[in-house]
Amino acid sequence: MKSLFHNSTLSIHHTNRIKTSPIDTYNRQFQQFSTTDAQSISFRISRQQKCRLTVKSVLDSASIDQYFGLTESDARNPTLSTSFRVPMHRKPNQTVLEAQARVCTGPTQTKPLTEEQAFKVLDTILRSVKGELKGEEEVSKAQLGAFFAAMTIRANAFPEPTQWSEGERRAIDAYWPHLVRALPSDIIFLADPEGSIMRLGNSIGPQYVGNGSYEMRLVGALREILAGGHLGYEEVQGVLKDVLPLKKHGTGGTVSDSLLSAFLIGQRMNRETDRELKAYCLAFDDELGPLPVADVRSLTHYGEPYDGNTRFFRSTLFVAAVRSCYNEACLLHGVDWMPPKGGITEEQMLKFMGANTNITPLQAKKLLEDEAVGFAYVSQREARPSLYSLIEMREHIKKRPPLATAEKVQQYVRATGKEAIVAGFYHEGYEEPLLMLMKRRGVHAGLVVKGEEGALSMTMKSRSVNASKGLPVNYCSGFRSLNTPPAYDVDGVSRENFSFVVDPKDYGFEPSDTPRTDKSVSKNIELGLSALQGEKGPAYDRIVLNAGMTDHLLGCTGAEDVSTALDRAREAIDSGEALNRLLNYIKISHKVK
Repeated sequence: MKSLFHNSTLSIHHTNRIKTSPIDTYNRQFQQFSTTDAQSISFRISRQQKCRLTVKSVLDSASIDQYFGLTESDARNPTLSTSFRVPMHRKPNQTVLEAQARVCTGPTQTKPLTEEQAFKVLDTILRSVKGELKGEEEVSKAQLGAFFAAMTIRANAFPEPTQWSEGERRAIDAYWPHLVRALPSDIIFLADPEGSIMRLGNSIGPQYVGNGSYEMRLVGALREILAGGHLGYEEVQGVLKDVLPLKKHGTGGTVSDSLLSAFLIGQRMNRETDRELKAYCLAFDDELGPLPVADVRSLTHYGEPYDGNTRFFRSTLFVAAVRSCYNEACLLHGVDWMPPKGGITEEQMLKFMGANTNITPLQAKKLLEDEAVGFAYVSQREARPSLYSLIEMREHIKKRPPLATAEKVQQYVRATGKEAIVAGFYHEGYEEPLLMLMKRRGVHAGLVVKGEEGALSMTMKSRSVNASKGLPVNYCSGFRSLNTPPAYDVDGVSRENFSFVVDPKDYGFEPSDTPRTDKSVSKNIELGLSALQGEKGPAYDRIVLNAGMTDHLLGCTGAEDVSTALDRAREAIDSGEALNRLLNYIKISHKVK
């Protein structure tokens, strides 16, 4: 199949004309995608002089669907991240989902429902289980499982401020006599596993064992979780391997959706232990067999939050193109769309620009080794289909399950040389578990960054005097292996640990606000391409800072001095090499075997 950028030619001309937005070309291309005529895409590059890069490509109507994943009858707007949600996935009931956002969270973050809210939610649930609500108004089994598991954990294990409010208790007392006659037995078990919470003694919860061997194992685990307890490594992995992958939409599964959703959100509410997180992280490493090994001297795995950015510029794709210019190979991974945020992801940007987003780990290995590329993107869909099968359920759970942490610390390809992992976080307390998982992976270096929206990019913005308490944005923590071991970590590996806050002003950058994208895939691409074309500004500075500082913090060759590392990143952009790498990726991703 022809690449979007096949037969590309580079021609540079002096020009003083006003630059056109690079994304305008993409928008015109998309609007004209029903034609079979040759298309011409023009990019303008600002360096020491203004230049123009002309890339010719031949499109035909048969290949458009492969480039964009859209047909003419599927006329959603591909410039918005929300359009990448799978249409066949059933949407959750919004009334119950709003309640889940308040109660399906941690011991200190939970916000008890008011009496009015609790009555409304329980009335919605009762009407749904009685068959009075249809379609998207119906409350799904996954929602019922997550909501009632959360209520039980709060009653059994949470501190007093986040236990049931008086209004919630009154609502439960009013509705439970009706609900207990209408709810299926698995939900009654989740709502009152010992028959003691609801003040109406029942034998269903204490006697419930599930249907079949897989549910029996899951119910046993849930009894511990619903009491606020924790599971062992083998217990968690056993459940996950029993039930995943979920069968396709509408065909049922090996266990009840309600029990599985309760399991996933319950472990997050109880704050996962290290052994539980390790179980999630490593459970499906062998799902597709041995990992391919790329013959590269250095490989960085980027663990961005899979649910994307909804407000601010997401720069990691462009940082990877920069770092690949000086042999720092980069492997990005993620999904097309993920709840709860449903924001901009690398897969959306690559798909919109015409790259092949169905790359397998073996194909990614070849792209990493390609001297004209040096970076790759692998979708969870291709590398971990079992985990990808949970996306619809995760939308109905509402809050992030343990997988939201574990999936950021994955290695879909290994390397013959040194490996490093970089991941983003936002909520304090997850930086150490992420670093623990990186060490468990056996990489030479690891870095966690507290970025805006939990992303892993450092911002150019000065810290506000009104900033919230806790770790500030741009807080970095990590480790790197030492050649001469003065001391050893607990696993016998010599490491240098570090943690500090990166202030761009210390490295000669002028503070600037992060450009907003507000779920616009096209805007995010426009910012990134303009920066790779050498246009100076906040996006350019952000890419340079994140490329150079990442090199320095991971202990990369030639980056011992921060200024030198930053200059190297600037040169990769200003020479046009980083943009070339991105264009090469789009072209070669369709040809790699």
